[in-house]
Amino acid sequence: MGLLLGACGSLRYYAQAVHGQGELVVHRRAISQLLRDPATDPQLAARLQQAQRARRFASQQLALPDNRSYTGYVALDRPYVVWNVFATPRYSVQAVPQCFPVSGCVAYRGWFREADAEADAARLRARGDDVWIGGVPAYSTLGWFADPILSSMLRWDDDELDGTIFHELAHQRIYVKGDTAFNESFATFVQTEGLREWRQSRGLPPPDGRARAMDEGFTRLVLDLRTRLASLYASGADAAAMEAGKQGEIAAFRVRYAQWRERDWPGDHRHDAWVAQPINNARLLPFGLYERWTPAFAVLFQRAGRHWPAFYASVRELAREPEAQREQALQALGGARPAEAPAGP
Repeated sequence: MGLLLGACGSLRYYAQAVHGQGELVVHRRAISQLLRDPATDPQLAARLQQAQRARRFASQQLALPDNRSYTGYVALDRPYVVWNVFATPRYSVQAVPQCFPVSGCVAYRGWFREADAEADAARLRARGDDVWIGGVPAYSTLGWFADPILSSMLRWDDDELDGTIFHELAHQRIYVKGDTAFNESFATFVQTEGLREWRQSRGLPPPDGRARAMDEGFTRLVLDLRTRLASLYASGADAAAMEAGKQGEIAAFRVRYAQWRERDWPGDHRHDAWVAQPINNARLLPFGLYERWTPAFAVLFQRAGRHWPAFYASVRELAREPEAQREQALQALGGARPAEAPAGP
């Protein structure tokens, strides 16, 4: 019975995924067509035109895939394209893994309808897991479909939109099944360096590093909390002591955050809302995945003479290595950033 119910749940999940992706395909409009249409809102046309210039730069200068991805547009009737559900056991910082045929095992399950994500989260909470739901403005199908620019992506400024195009196309270039930290760190490096080159090509200065520096400092604080919780959960304490310790660590994190913000970033409150909301193990999972190996990829890029095809060739060699050897090589190249290895499957 349990196996049958699990199979039915999987079928429902894949059915909604197929339906959701199908809707994007059906509602996709070519950007070239929209730009020729006098009925297109001028502000939307300007944003899409800018994105198309970045899209051409991605293929011509960054050696990213030259295909139909990000040459179409979909206007959504919702703020996010999908909602990701993250889950951990109540006293663990390791994700409950979600495994799929194409992407391998990842730390979340994505739903095209918020109500479906809430139902999945309720099921996980009922069995005792810590759960967090995060809205996602964009995602990659790894080249299986022509990924469009989505209306949810247009809430970002031009740098974030253009950088996301570079990031998602990088996933199409190289993707290691089941190794989220490798994939996201690689794509984040391509996004960051690609955006620097893209701005330079237009005579613009490099992106302001202040926001990035603050984000990295905040990530270090969160990863420190995750490390402290991992030590607590490994202590062998009983459930009551574990729960008290967990809440105590979260409260202490909020104090450390306030002290850090006032000391290093007075007047900047961009992370306050995150800290004020309920915190559990699942909410900590995404931190560190996007930056863990970026210093290693920066070294590889320099060794490749800052030549993108040569860089991709060296990354592809790493991708072919067994996971343990790949991680050893990345550590030798540049270690992990910001501070701790991320939890995950």
